[in-house]
Amino acid sequence: MFIETEQTPNPESIKFLPGRTLLEKGSAEFTDIDEAERYSPLAFRLIALGGIKQVFIGHDFVSVTKDETWDWEVLKPTILTSLLQHFTFEEPVIHDSYFKKDKKKKVSGEDAEIIDQIQELLDERIRPAVAQDGGDIEFDDFSNGVLYLRMRGACAGCPSATMTLKAGIENMMKHYIPEVQEVRESL
Repeated sequence: MFIETEQTPNPESIKFLPGRTLLEKGSAEFTDIDEAERYSPLAFRLIALGGIKQVFIGHDFVSVTKDETWDWEVLKPTILTSLLQHFTFEEPVIHDSYFKKDKKKKVSGEDAEIIDQIQELLDERIRPAVAQDGGDIEFDDFSNGVLYLRMRGACAGCPSATMTLKAGIENMMKHYIPEVQEVRESL
């Protein structure tokens, strides 16, 4: 097995591509070792190495965000070894119980149709582009013309995330969905 790596716009994150599907649908993010232990043997294995702030698992990649005090020259070989071991022993990536957690907000009322349009645009146009950089973006809220999105994976904390939100995503949302007047990052 050969695992490729790609730099991301975030200097604290690297995208690892194991050449296989990791998740059929959705994505998963882990910053807490206890949650990782409960839901993802892969994320737990990586966070337990030390120096890892976040593990983000996408369709066919894992983005790892390190603590800024650690050096990639030290962490990268250790992460690659851990990934190889994990996939060699065919351990599960994520337990099904992770996706059974209630994550979706219930939406009703006059904004429901707009939110459906926002979700569709996110899923079809924006999320695939953001995944190329080792991250994801998810809907958080829409209120009074302001769309709140949460950056995940390598995109969370990335120096270019604000530019991506404002120059890219906000312009696209305003173009296709006139009710969106502004896009902000959820904190």
